[in-house]
Amino acid sequence: MNLATLNSAVNGILQQGAVIPAHPLALKKNLQIDEERQRLLTRYYLSCRVGGLAVGVHTTQFEIRNPTINLLESVLRITAEEIQRAALDHPFIKVAGICGPISQAIKEAELACKYEYNLGLLSMGGLPEYSESQLIERAFAIAEIIPVFGFYLQPAVGGRLLSYQFWTKLAEIQNVQAIKVAAFNRYKTLDVVRAVCYSDRREAIALYTGNDDNIVADLLTSFKFEIEGKTVEKRFVGGLLGQWAIGTKAAVHLFQQVRESDKKENLAIKELLAIGASITDMNAAIFDANNSFHGCIPGIHEVLRRQGLLKGGWCLDPRVQLSPGQMEEIERVYKCYPQYTDDAYVKEFLSKEQR
Repeated sequence: MNLATLNSAVNGILQQGAVIPAHPLALKKNLQIDEERQRLLTRYYLSCRVGGLAVGVHTTQFEIRNPTINLLESVLRITAEEIQRAALDHPFIKVAGICGPISQAIKEAELACKYEYNLGLLSMGGLPEYSESQLIERAFAIAEIIPVFGFYLQPAVGGRLLSYQFWTKLAEIQNVQAIKVAAFNRYKTLDVVRAVCYSDRREAIALYTGNDDNIVADLLTSFKFEIEGKTVEKRFVGGLLGQWAIGTKAAVHLFQQVRESDKKENLAIKELLAIGASITDMNAAIFDANNSFHGCIPGIHEVLRRQGLLKGGWCLDPRVQLSPGQMEEIERVYKCYPQYTDDAYVKEFLSKEQR
């Protein structure tokens, strides 16, 4: 079987660890794509020196795939064009979201390849009729087309619970290069880490946190398992996060702090864990944890709107709005944690864009 291969330089960055924001969708009031703002967002993330971008994922709104909306190809194309236009002098990870039944997933994988995306973030959600064995067969099929970034999406936003055995089987697929864990559940997170550690492919699979409620702790933790008389250790090397769609410059700085912490005393670890608790508090407000994450995308949009990166907070599904009390919570964390919002940097970035 001739698998689609991952560029060695890109794989090097992937395995080393990177900041990968999940790209939002910029809309006009009439719910048509705001291409100017969509491109502006991409340039903002690139200016922050992120290691990659994920497009067509949950934060981009799954509704872009609806036939009446049909925006998946547009958002993939626009982001790819802006990355190419930037003429980056370093490897950059382009991740395309892949969803749906196997026939749809294959088409989306082929579309991702058309625009030269490096990996497909393969969602396991939204397929209640699929058994775990069928999901594995689907992953095999996609892996023949594009390198796979596995994805454990929490049930509250369309994912499903998956067994430890599922992750052991997924880890054995040769073209699975990374797994994003967004279970928002420590037990389920451990299922994935343990499955990868027990796999013969443990060194080939990069773990990325998608647990927006536990970012810093995930990045700082060494997971250790005794396997056949040998200690096997695995860490989350980076993050692919909706939370990093805002305050992105600060997120890149925090990620660098985490990396440097390995060289410092335990005090640095304690300080970072304290920062992590602050980030979790921010995330609870922005992602609307009090209301089962109903307002997570509008929360991201609200921050980008008040910074001037988006014109409004509109979502394709008009029912998806800020929850009662969520705006007040966003105001609270904005006052408590101004050092993590990027407001000053965004103001400077927009000023340069307007020159």
